[in-house]
Amino acid sequence: MKLKTGVLGATGLVGREIINVLYNRHFPIESLRLYASERSAGKTLETPFGRIEIENADNAGYSGLELAFFAIGHDWPKANAGKATDAGCTVIDNSSTFRYDADVPLVVPEINPEAIGDAKLIANPNCTTAIAAIPLWHIYKHFGLREVRISTYQAASGAGREAMEELEEETRNALDGREAGHNVFQYPLPFNLIPQIDAFQPNEYTREEMKVVWETRKILGDDAISIECICVRVPIMRAHSESISVKTREPVDLERLTEILGHAEGVELRDKPEQNIYPMPLTATGKYNVEIGRIRRSLIDGDYGVSFFVCGDQLLKGAALNAVQIGELVAARYGQRGA
Repeated sequence: MKLKTGVLGATGLVGREIINVLYNRHFPIESLRLYASERSAGKTLETPFGRIEIENADNAGYSGLELAFFAIGHDWPKANAGKATDAGCTVIDNSSTFRYDADVPLVVPEINPEAIGDAKLIANPNCTTAIAAIPLWHIYKHFGLREVRISTYQAASGAGREAMEELEEETRNALDGREAGHNVFQYPLPFNLIPQIDAFQPNEYTREEMKVVWETRKILGDDAISIECICVRVPIMRAHSESISVKTREPVDLERLTEILGHAEGVELRDKPEQNIYPMPLTATGKYNVEIGRIRRSLIDGDYGVSFFVCGDQLLKGAALNAVQIGELVAARYGQRGA
């Protein structure tokens, strides 16, 4: 079933990646329309589908669309999602606007595709959550989960194109002996780590950290799992990394777990430490699959604990790829109705 498709926020990092993923995965598109801010309207954007004129996202006519990918944040999705769904268009939203609404499915297709149902509005998870959720799901499914502890090492691209440009420019300044500045980040990022992503909450965790807690529980469908997270910005352009330790409900057979992850959809197993093969941003960048390795038994929880390292391209599995995978499920739903 080919769909009349729109990408709103087409000139941003995630929007551009959505367009590329749609093309690379041969998404069933009848027509593709691109939307961005008023200042971009009327310009053309070079895409794998050819040059396409950009339209004003604020004036989008959703009656001409069957599927819309929202890649615009802040208050924009709340003001526009209803317009789209009222016109019969299905929306896949990449922002955090609707993720915590009980009646809006939050979906990682490898985990909970059935959650989509007949929904016209579907939320894409936070990039950090999406990357962690796949291995956590397999552990949860086979061994149960009591506790999850996550430390992240998040790339500059998670904060957008301006953040990447700032890292590049200020790194040059530092290497040339000039003082590195900052505008996007709270402090200069070159040769530094910043243990803050998003705003601090009343419990002294940041909103980014709490997103991982809230969203992981919703995706796995279990509010009883104890989860804590610290999110750290690192001077890397692209691909997030995460160190994860879990306490399980059943004893873990490491050989069986490694075999499960090695055959899991969306996973590339890089777990040969004796050959220095493990997940890294260098190797994860540009990949659809999430890299998993350094799988080992916990020194604290023994047979009931596992620690591992994960890397994933947050612009792909953490954003654009996951959104397009949801779109593929929506297209299949349209096809079933057409049949």
